Amino acid sequence: MDQGDAVPIAELLEERRFLLDVAYWMLGSPGAAESVVDETYRRWYELSDTARRQITVPRSWLTKTAGRICLGRLVLPGGSGTGHEEGHPTQPADAEEEAGRVVLNALESLSPAERAVFVLHAFGMPPGTVADIVGRTEPEVAELADRARHWLRMQRSRPTTAQQQDALARAVREACVTGDGERLASLLRSDVTAFFDGGGKVRALTGPVHGSRQVTQSLLTLLARRPRTSLTTHSVNGRTGLVARYDRQVAAVISLDVADDHVAQVWVILNPDKLRSWNRP
Repeated sequence: MDQGDAVPIAELLEERRFLLDVAYWMLGSPGAAESVVDETYRRWYELSDTARRQITVPRSWLTKTAGRICLGRLVLPGGSGTGHEEGHPTQPADAEEEAGRVVLNALESLSPAERAVFVLHAFGMPPGTVADIVGRTEPEVAELADRARHWLRMQRSRPTTAQQQDALARAVREACVTGDGERLASLLRSDVTAFFDGGGKVRALTGPVHGSRQVTQSLLTLLARRPRTSLTTHSVNGRTGLVARYDRQVAAVISLDVADDHVAQVWVILNPDKLRSWNRP
C-alpha cells in the first residue's frame, strides 16, 4: 500500500458502519450483515492493486458489491435473514430499535427485488446503480420502489384477520361475477393499485393501474362473464384470493392485499408459466 492509498480512520469506520447498515436493513440480522460486509471486503482485496486504483469511488463499489451479495442471499430459500437477533450493529436507542423492528417486519413481506430497491434507495444509491445491482431497468426500479413504499404504508394500517380477508374476497368475487362496479369500487381503497403479470405470454396490461375506479374497470373487463368461464374464491399465498378458469383451466390467479377492511393492492397472475402448478392433473 502506497501513501496514496491511506484513508483517515474516521472514514474507514464510517464506511464499514454504512455497509453494515445497508446489509442489516436488507437481511434483518446483525450476524448476516457482518458476514456480508466481511465477504464484501474479501472481494475488494481479491482485486489486483491496479483494479482497485481504477475504482474512483470505493464506497460506491463496496455498496454495490454488498447489495449484490445480500440480493443473492435473499433469493435463496430461507435466505431472508429473518429470525432477528436483538439489537443492531450501530446500537440505536430503544425507541429507534423498536421502530427498526417494525420496519424490518414489514420489509420481510416484500419480494427480494422490492426489498433491495427500497433499502438501496433509502441509503442514497443512484437509480442507475440500484438498477445495476438488481438487474432491472431504471423505470422498473422506480416501479419496484413505488410498490415497496405503498406496501410498507399499508403494513402500518390496521391488520386484517383471516375471516375479514375471506369475507372481503367473497364480496369482491360477487361484485365481479354480477358486474356490479359500484359495489366493487366500494370494496377497494381509493388509492388501490393493481398489477397484471402476463410475462409477455398473454396480452395483459403492462403497467400498474391506480385508483378504485380504474382498477374496478380493469377487473370487470378482465373477469367479464363469458361462456365456459368461472370465478371462485381460493387460498392464494395463505390468504383467500380469486381463481379465474376457462374450460376448467386456471387462467388467472388473483391475490388481494387488504388494509383497513378494503383491498389495497391486487396482484393478477396471467403468465401461463406461473400458472403451470395450478393446472397440473
